[in-house]
Amino acid sequence: MVYEEALDRFEPVLGLETHVELGTKSKMFCGCKTTFGAPPNTQVCPTCLAFPGSLPVANTMAIESTIRIGLALNCSIADWCRFARKNYFYPDMPKNYQISQYDEPLCFDGYLDIEVEGQSVRIEIERVHLEEDTGKSTHVGGATGRIHGADYSIVDYNRAGIPLVEIVTKPIPGTDRLAPEVAKAYVTELREIMRSLGVSDVRMEEGSLRCDVNVSLMPRGASEWGTRTETKNVNSLRSVERAVRSEIERQAAVLADGGKIVQETRHFHEDSGTTTSGRSKEEAQDYRYFPEPDLVPIAPEAAWVAELKAALPELPLARRKRLQAEWGVSDLDMQAMHNADAFDLVEATVAAGAPAADARKWWMGELARRANETVTPLADLPITPAQIARVTELVASGALNDKLAREVLEGVLGGEGTPDEVVERRGLRIVNDEGELSAIVDQVLADNADAADKVRSGKIAAAGALVGGVMRASKGKADAGRARQLILEKLGVSE
Repeated sequence: MVYEEALDRFEPVLGLETHVELGTKSKMFCGCKTTFGAPPNTQVCPTCLAFPGSLPVANTMAIESTIRIGLALNCSIADWCRFARKNYFYPDMPKNYQISQYDEPLCFDGYLDIEVEGQSVRIEIERVHLEEDTGKSTHVGGATGRIHGADYSIVDYNRAGIPLVEIVTKPIPGTDRLAPEVAKAYVTELREIMRSLGVSDVRMEEGSLRCDVNVSLMPRGASEWGTRTETKNVNSLRSVERAVRSEIERQAAVLADGGKIVQETRHFHEDSGTTTSGRSKEEAQDYRYFPEPDLVPIAPEAAWVAELKAALPELPLARRKRLQAEWGVSDLDMQAMHNADAFDLVEATVAAGAPAADARKWWMGELARRANETVTPLADLPITPAQIARVTELVASGALNDKLAREVLEGVLGGEGTPDEVVERRGLRIVNDEGELSAIVDQVLADNADAADKVRSGKIAAAGALVGGVMRASKGKADAGRARQLILEKLGVSE
């Protein structure tokens, strides 16, 4: 069913479970390293491999980071809680249980305010709890990368035991047609908060930020929520939005045909933007939770929590509002920067000395275009905010115009050196020598006598063609404004 028709007939209810791998140097319950991309099964030990007799010891930095996340999300912090064993069999779970938290999370009852299309939406947070990540299974052979149809599977336990924070929302009703955008905006804002806290690199492409998307539908006017599905491990912001939209369309079609929605996990497919069935979804009691006997309870002291709260950095939404006022930028332009992941880059460029308008122009214009052409995240382009600030300085000083500045950016992106080195290597400085510019103007006037006569007769607009001739003759290095002045002076015409 097409999206518009689905929303005419049904109302969506969302739920989002976001997993954040913490950027600690060691794992949650042992001293193994957490470096991403290490050779398989080289960052393991008896504890994270669950050898008999090995015992876990909790990572203090992971607990601190989780409390800071909870505080940033306006949560209450438990004064006493404990870990639990979540029992289920999975090939990349060495213990056949996961050390997690169940009925006593470290952080609970919070909220996060987001903005979507000019509207403020409050997302209520049910819990923020700390657990250990699983390993990674790779299914080799077959067409889908799933276990069904694979020839064999291999397991890498490097990730097993890395501290993992799960942030669970309460059900989110009332989003209506903005449901996909709300889901994306929420995960985007969470990612920005994690970055500002410095607790994770939140690289979705590397799995350090993953989202499980829950969607249910109920007929318009109904009061009872429908059966939900959970689309697992969605790993890009765009895919979060697409997964919500796809599930709304799929569930609406099933319900409209008189069918029933099955409570299950589903897989999202990037190529088609659709979901397929995974497995029936267990309820909490099916995991047979019980308190972890090998770990003492967590009892954060109130004074420590207060100290952590006082040291929180300015959070992203407040920072954006402050800088928007300082820069004099419209809501539309701020949203565009946010959507393009350009905000931090613009801020850093301004901090390096560039005017805000110039910083935004280059990042959202020429650099965004090049990022799109090469399918490269804007922040991964081989150019720094300080280099962009230097280019704006060269333009402001008159050493470059915008055309030459684009050539400088091209050189920097191509690995030719700093902006100044590219200028010198390519000979890109504007022709500022009055005698040289005057000689170019004389030649252009001589070669374009008809256009010169039109200007003399009062058709000032014809001067544009002459300025263009000067720019071509100088290979774009002339100061167009000064060239126009000289043309009019030599032809005895004033504006």
